[in-house]
Amino acid sequence: MPELQLFLDGEPLAARPGQTVGAALTEAGVTSWRTTLRGGRPRGLFCGIGVCFDCLLMVDGVPNQRACLTPARDGMELETGTSTQTRPDKADTDDTAPGGVVSGSVAAMDGGAEV
Repeated sequence: MPELQLFLDGEPLAARPGQTVGAALTEAGVTSWRTTLRGGRPRGLFCGIGVCFDCLLMVDGVPNQRACLTPARDGMELETGTSTQTRPDKADTDDTAPGGVVSGSVAAMDGGAEV
């Protein structure tokens, strides 16, 4: 099968048809392509199934793409270290429980119950 050519920070990178971007990067020996927001620790392919979000990078100008789920395409432009994720200063939870669900006691009080 003919190889695909990707560009990682402007440098050519070979990939095979059917590979994900993460697989192509790993096969080329690239083990990390971003750092954590807190601590600057290197990150790359970890779970390989789209759960952990460690493998984020910019793909064709679109930030925060998971390399492990993104199919490699010929001519694809990849940029490292460009995560646009930010940490919130404060969680805005008001009357919500983890997951954003209104807490039961607040809902009960709103309904007229004495809690």
